[in-house]
Amino acid sequence: MCLNGWGGKLHEELLPYLAETTPDILCLQEVIHSPASEKDWLTYRDGDHILPQRANLFRDVSAALPEHVAIFCPAAQGVLWDDDTSIPSQWGLATLVHRSLPIIGQVQGFVHKDYSSLGYGDHPRSRSAHGVRAWDYYANRALSVTHMHGLRDLNGKMDTPERAKQARKLLDMSRSLAEPDDLTVICGDFNVEPDSETLSILGSAGLTELVTGRGFDSTRNSQYKKPGRFADYMLINEENAAKHFDVIHDPEVSDHCPLVLEV
Repeated sequence: MCLNGWGGKLHEELLPYLAETTPDILCLQEVIHSPASEKDWLTYRDGDHILPQRANLFRDVSAALPEHVAIFCPAAQGVLWDDDTSIPSQWGLATLVHRSLPIIGQVQGFVHKDYSSLGYGDHPRSRSAHGVRAWDYYANRALSVTHMHGLRDLNGKMDTPERAKQARKLLDMSRSLAEPDDLTVICGDFNVEPDSETLSILGSAGLTELVTGRGFDSTRNSQYKKPGRFADYMLINEENAAKHFDVIHDPEVSDHCPLVLEV
């Protein structure tokens, strides 16, 4: 499963959904980790953009999936707010892998900028990626899964040199993780349109994109009020290994839809 967790805004819907579906591998973007606070909720403020954030979403998701190995990969440490008190808080990705799948390799790094230790920074902000290589005993082969949260450009989701560069970095990270015989998946909230250069770069590497390839017309739900219905994608190097793929619109656990792949 691949999902942008929206900072846990729909926490009450998200955690039961994850506990019920129990994905073997969960790739989660927009994850909050605030070890300096025991509060359940803090507030993100960026000009007139104000959003409640689940202060320790990483902790909460880890508790909802107790049989998983949970890995947090921060992109930046900035400030969230408890009324007028500033709280240092990390923001990034999480990958959770069921303990029945041994993790035999990992890759972690940045696809845009580097770790921002003194604030979230100016847009477009630092963006990280993380990959795991796990052994699938049922298939008797390794599965390599790499995900990122693509940069957000305030001007929109158009192609830019920075987005092309991050796509190549993401591909390089996946290639550094996967062995030639691996079943390989790349996924995430890419923040681009279906006709983007990002997807062309990944497609030219022999990966098949499943969202539009399987006929889905959106990865957003009613929580998302802006135009543009695509953000999230999942690609695989062996299309015939994709036994089932779905974009989940119900229940709504974020303003993004979970992408669920069965191999």
